[in-house]
Amino acid sequence: MKILWTDGSASPNPGPGGFAVIENHQPVVLGSEKQSTNIRMEGLAMIAAIKYAKGEPCEIHSDSEFWINVVTKWAGNWARNGWKKKTGEIKNLDIVQELYQLYLDNPVELVWVRGHVGTADNELADEWANKARQGAKI
Repeated sequence: MKILWTDGSASPNPGPGGFAVIENHQPVVLGSEKQSTNIRMEGLAMIAAIKYAKGEPCEIHSDSEFWINVVTKWAGNWARNGWKKKTGEIKNLDIVQELYQLYLDNPVELVWVRGHVGTADNELADEWANKARQGAKI
């Protein structure tokens, strides 16, 4: 099973954004947007991780409790309700829909980890997300 770590960054928020996917203590996917938010970058990191796994079973570790909740708790109801929620529009709907479908179609387990507490691969994902935001490539 692939063990992947993801993180996203935007600074300022909103502003230039970057994300990273880490496997075996190395960045394997980096991405960026000229104008983005932390939330968008976290979601795009998860999408990139699932695509990187290419259908193999994978465990994705993320400090984004928000995106894990979107995928595992909320998106199913939103989909059944025509991609609407009671309180208004769904922000970042493009990412929500793509991530949710990838999650349904692939053998993925999402694991929440507390951010910024010294977990080595989580810190590495954060470091590389910031480097990606600044233009780093693999």
